[in-house]
Amino acid sequence: MRCLVTGSAGFIGAHLAQRLVGEGHDVVGVDCLRDNYDVADKKANLAWVAASGPVDQRDLDLSADDLAEVVAGVEVVFHLAGQPGVRASWGDGLAVYTRDNVLATERLLVAAGEAGVGRIVLASSSSVYGEAARYPCHEDDLPRPHSPYGVTKLAAEHLGVAHARNEGLPVTALRYFSVYGPRQRPDMGLRRLFEAARSGSPFPRFGDGSAIRDLTFVGDVVDATVAAGGADLAPGTVLNVAGGSQVSLADLIRQVEELVGARVVIDQQPAQAGDVARTGGDTRRIREVLGWEPATPLADGLARMAAWAAASA
Repeated sequence: MRCLVTGSAGFIGAHLAQRLVGEGHDVVGVDCLRDNYDVADKKANLAWVAASGPVDQRDLDLSADDLAEVVAGVEVVFHLAGQPGVRASWGDGLAVYTRDNVLATERLLVAAGEAGVGRIVLASSSSVYGEAARYPCHEDDLPRPHSPYGVTKLAAEHLGVAHARNEGLPVTALRYFSVYGPRQRPDMGLRRLFEAARSGSPFPRFGDGSAIRDLTFVGDVVDATVAAGGADLAPGTVLNVAGGSQVSLADLIRQVEELVGARVVIDQQPAQAGDVARTGGDTRRIREVLGWEPATPLADGLARMAAWAAASA
């Protein structure tokens, strides 16, 4: 099967591309290597994927370049490219998020529709729920984004659903919840926590540590994404991909300290705009339609991330 993976140099995208290559699929990767974090990390991800097998890697900007050729002959599009992170999305930063999360998605959807792509899987986010009215969040709950980032992810998801309803475009949107694991982005909290524990450098803790996140191991996220790419789902289906490992930041710090064998020096900071008190996803629907459920307990996932962090130091 010929697959297109956008964001193939990113954290989740590289894991997904490696899985697809390992399963013998013909993989086209697209990534323009934006410098929102160290490009060396992205190039290392590309090298890691290439070591697993042949990948047709393209340097393309989804928001500006011609996409007709790259989607030609593709059977499944996995759209993971986008601008991540809540804190930089406010104010003038919104222009970048609008370009990379909204405009890029619309242009890709149009190109995929014109090429007759069989399935399109969009990476959405638990950020679309914001400060939810109930937990765990169900896909039919009213989205209430709490940040401009969440607004742009919801807009991208709505674009996919709009194309599905108007044209029958075979789009599935997956709402990922707090993905972690080896090769996590350098700006993400858990990687910074492991690095702080190992180095003794201060870890900025925003808020009092009571914030709860539903952590999902990257391998489980890839399993769900691959399953969605191979399933005959109704166009416009939206699914939660949540790990069922809801943990407070304070407890997470304690677990990382135990794994590393060192105390974390806390640099206490005020809570930041856009941060929510809690996340948690209801996974009954994805279990019903894909037979997927998270397979990696938090203790196992953290141990695997700790081993990677130690080997990378």
